[in-house]
Amino acid sequence: MEGLLALSRAIDRVNEFIGKWVSWLILASILVSSVNAVVRKTFNMSSNAWLELQWYLFGAVFLLAAAYTLKQNEHIRIDIVYGLWSRRVQHWIDLIGHLFFLMPFCLLMVYYLVPYTLRSVRSGEMSTNASGLIIWPAKALLLAGFVLLTFQGISEIIKKIAVMRGRMEDPNPFISAHEQAELDAKALADEVRS
Repeated sequence: MEGLLALSRAIDRVNEFIGKWVSWLILASILVSSVNAVVRKTFNMSSNAWLELQWYLFGAVFLLAAAYTLKQNEHIRIDIVYGLWSRRVQHWIDLIGHLFFLMPFCLLMVYYLVPYTLRSVRSGEMSTNASGLIIWPAKALLLAGFVLLTFQGISEIIKKIAVMRGRMEDPNPFISAHEQAELDAKALADEVRS
C-alpha cells in the first residue's frame, strides 16, 4: 500500500503543479479577449486567429484543470443527497463513482483521442476559418486533459481505499454547502471584528 500511496502523492504533485500553472491561462484568456474586443470595436478589425486563441486558452484551462479540480474534491456533487450519508457511505459512493463511471469514461476518451490527435498532428490540420490557427494543439489538449484526469482518478481511488482501510487521514473531509457557508460567515465576522 505504501508504494501505491507514493504513486498517488506523485500524481497529486504533478496535477497540483499543472493546475496552479494553468490558472494563469485564465488571465491570458482575459487579456486576449480584451485586446480582441478593443481592436475589433476601435479599428473595426477582426481576426479568426484571436477568437480561436481564446477558445484554445479556455479549453486548456478547462481540460488541464479538471484533474486538479478532482484532486481538490471540487467537482460538482449533489450535497443535499450526499450530505445525508455517513462519511463511510460517502467514501463508498466516491469509490464506486470513480471505478465505474470516471475511469471507464476517461479510458474510453483516451482510447479514441490518441488516434484522433495523431491524425491531426501528422496531417498538420488547420482551421477551416480564414486566418485560423492550427488545430492539433487543441486536440492534444483534449488528450492531455483526459490523461491527467485518468491518472488523478487512479490517485483518488488509491487514497479512498487507504482512507477506508485506516491507512491515512481523509485528505478531503466532507463539508456540506450549508456548513461551508456557516464557516465563511464566521470567518468574515471574525475579520470584520479585528
